[in-house]
Amino acid sequence: MGEPRFSRRTLLASIGAVGLTAAGVALKVSSSRTPLSEAISPAGNIAASAKSPDVRVERVFSQARGRYVDLMLVLPGGVSTAKLPMSILLHGLHGDARHAACGGLPQALNSAVARGTVPPFGFVAVDGGDHYWHENVAGDDPMKMLLDEVPGWLRERGLAEPFACTGVSMGGFGALLYARRRLERGTPLGAVATIAPALITSWTEMRKRRAFTNESVWADMDPLKHLTATGSTPVGVWIGDRDQFVGGARRFIADVHPAVGHIGRGGHNDDFYKTVTPDVVRFLGKHAKRAV
Repeated sequence: MGEPRFSRRTLLASIGAVGLTAAGVALKVSSSRTPLSEAISPAGNIAASAKSPDVRVERVFSQARGRYVDLMLVLPGGVSTAKLPMSILLHGLHGDARHAACGGLPQALNSAVARGTVPPFGFVAVDGGDHYWHENVAGDDPMKMLLDEVPGWLRERGLAEPFACTGVSMGGFGALLYARRRLERGTPLGAVATIAPALITSWTEMRKRRAFTNESVWADMDPLKHLTATGSTPVGVWIGDRDQFVGGARRFIADVHPAVGHIGRGGHNDDFYKTVTPDVVRFLGKHAKRAV
């Protein structure tokens, strides 16, 4: 794909039935006619009610992926966004940025910030495709997008660079891989939160997803084969006892002894996610520090 006509194309759209409100989440979404740069005051304040999260979606061009992608910001309402700490939020297989905030995560964040149980922070989600957050297709590198482009997109909006990464299902795999890459670059994360991470224990099962060219490529990235790759970064794992990926999660918890290793009652679905997102927010909040 050639160069875009514009370096950034803004699309601030109501998520509506195709997004989070379809899951029963009450959200305050910015006007589709108001560019984000205009919606934020010079002081970095977003005019939003503290009673509802502030969710904003834009269309930006990713050089790393060679295409336009959605960029979604989930921010607590009624707080200053100047240098607000941000966690990357990675969606699962067949998902996208608009559907990344599952399990009532925006409401859990807003409620915790409003009560003062966590310091203000936000989430940023981007479209990553279905290839477990790595360059499985030449010229389409979602991990490079996360590492090299997302920080700049956040800075342009007056927000802080990512202090953490949160991932659901395939995004949990991606979050652990992202934490590894950050450590390799000498910029370790403050925390990693994984909800129902897709830690698959056999190549026979993984190859069905067509996300890796061969077993050795998968093995080179598989968190279960690189248990110390995130160093001393605090890691949290939340998964249901009837989740299809619970076997891999049990192995990871037993071998890594993460800061949180929660196996609760439930499956691989939003009903279970809703039971753990408040704890995920509390875990991330412990490591969220506003830049000065």
